[in-house]
Amino acid sequence: MILGQISYLDCLVFVVVLAPQLLLHVNILELIFCVLKALPFVFLQLPFQLCRERYFTRKYQRSPFVQQASFFQDLVIRIVRYAFAFIPAKIGRVFFSRGVAIPFLRFRLLRHGYLQAPLTWREANPSSKTKTLGLWVTVEESQRPDLVIYYCHGGGFSMGSTYFYLEFLLAWLTILQKAGYRNPAIFALEYTLVPDERYPTQLEQTAVGYDHICSIVKNPSRICLAGDSAGATLQLSLLLHMSKNSESMGRRPGLATLISPWATLVTPKNRNTASDYLNADSLHLYGRQFAGTQAKLKDPLVSPGVCKDREWWMRASPSGGYCFMYGSEEVFGPEVRDLISLLRRSGCAVRVREEPGQVHAWPVVSLFLADTQEERTKGLRDLTKMITEVIEPIVHIDGIENDISVR
Repeated sequence: MILGQISYLDCLVFVVVLAPQLLLHVNILELIFCVLKALPFVFLQLPFQLCRERYFTRKYQRSPFVQQASFFQDLVIRIVRYAFAFIPAKIGRVFFSRGVAIPFLRFRLLRHGYLQAPLTWREANPSSKTKTLGLWVTVEESQRPDLVIYYCHGGGFSMGSTYFYLEFLLAWLTILQKAGYRNPAIFALEYTLVPDERYPTQLEQTAVGYDHICSIVKNPSRICLAGDSAGATLQLSLLLHMSKNSESMGRRPGLATLISPWATLVTPKNRNTASDYLNADSLHLYGRQFAGTQAKLKDPLVSPGVCKDREWWMRASPSGGYCFMYGSEEVFGPEVRDLISLLRRSGCAVRVREEPGQVHAWPVVSLFLADTQEERTKGLRDLTKMITEVIEPIVHIDGIENDISVR
């Protein structure tokens, strides 16, 4: 199930759905102050900068992203850039909450002629002893999956939800089916956000989610870890954590596909770019809040990029290695490149796709904002291709399943 591009009507409906949720969950005075503070940007700064760069600047002098972006894409990224830098996370998290994401997805489905999604999703709690909540997205729930994507969403540990990513996950499941997987499934972790909890809660929840998947899949080589931004950080932390436990070494996943991972939480290499919508100062604030103390920022399980131990990374590697996908213009670019180089020197198998001119988490961004379906699904198709090269679809010969192992 792959829906069309986000339209201006969709944006209007999103605002209508968002407004009551903001009134329910945000102090009214804080909300009014935030709106008033944004007015100069909306009515002065945004139109001036948008028009100046798009219509009064030579193309080669524009930022790499703007050179290839449509008017709508450029407009949305500029708004998101402002929001990430100036809207507090406790307000921003409402934008991605279940109360906003699910009604908005229902509208999107209805607009495309679906009374209900052709693929199913359900909430699951892997452990009654924890607050961990996950979302299973499946084709045929009654049958054992032949591939499970274990997804952790991004959002700086302070925002985001699996519900906001649901359309992205449904589209990915559709593409996985087309790639030859008989019954692929996705388990997306709904980890607790900061400041409700800090490290190590999120890592513990990620580990519980992985245990839950292993209890269903049985063969861990059919599991692919995945995530974007802070979610990719949690997956890297999980791999480093598992490698310290000899019992976990036999349960290594088949692959890790990481979209724009936040490798090192606080570093001078995380710098703003003319194209990306992330803000380095906000990121460093969120990173410190997640860690809790300055000392923990030097812990590889908190900030995986600080780990320079090649043997540790080799032990932590999934059996089929790593796949990285990121934009050439994103804030995390230098740190991602450093991590890729380190992993390769450590002897790990690494596949890389750096998209020219693109921004942070571009496969997610493109699905919602790109013009054509070819452009919108490009990132997901590239991710799926890298997965099939390592975890091959199960072959059916005369009614017999031939479970091909990871290469």
